[in-house]
Amino acid sequence: MTERTEFEKMVLGESFNGIDLDLRLRREAARLACAKFNAHPSKGNLRHVTRLLAEFGSVVIEPGFQCDYGSQIHLGERVFINFQCIFLDSAKIHIGDDVLIGPGVHLYTVDHPRDAEQRASGECFARPITIGNKVWIGGGAKILPGIKIGHNAIIAANAVVTRNVADNERYFG
Repeated sequence: MTERTEFEKMVLGESFNGIDLDLRLRREAARLACAKFNAHPSKGNLRHVTRLLAEFGSVVIEPGFQCDYGSQIHLGERVFINFQCIFLDSAKIHIGDDVLIGPGVHLYTVDHPRDAEQRASGECFARPITIGNKVWIGGGAKILPGIKIGHNAIIAANAVVTRNVADNERYFG
């Protein structure tokens, strides 16, 4: 049996080495695709970003968008992603339909060990983020690894979401 690649480990939700060459090259390719769109935002250049994505419906992405890989991002219908958003998608990011994401929102699926030696070795792990339908995430909000945000929820601007958010809840962080 062959050993799994670091990318395979990451996709399967296992610990992985974030400084692995293949992962660094994949992140570089995603950065270049995002840079092409961000330098000259247009529907035509949006294809550089959407080619990375696992799944997307009708989506508006404003310039400044960055992701680690794109291949773990699933976007529903009528999703609006405002300026300067960052999606670190070492695990899956599922975003439902009719979601509004404010400027400067960061979604972090990747995390690092608390032990300094493990961190220094490049070890990482990731947990998925799930965002329900008709959610509004205010500008500057940060969503941490493993968080689930229920349908119709509102996340306050600049909130740091450290726990799951129920359907219809207003989260102020």
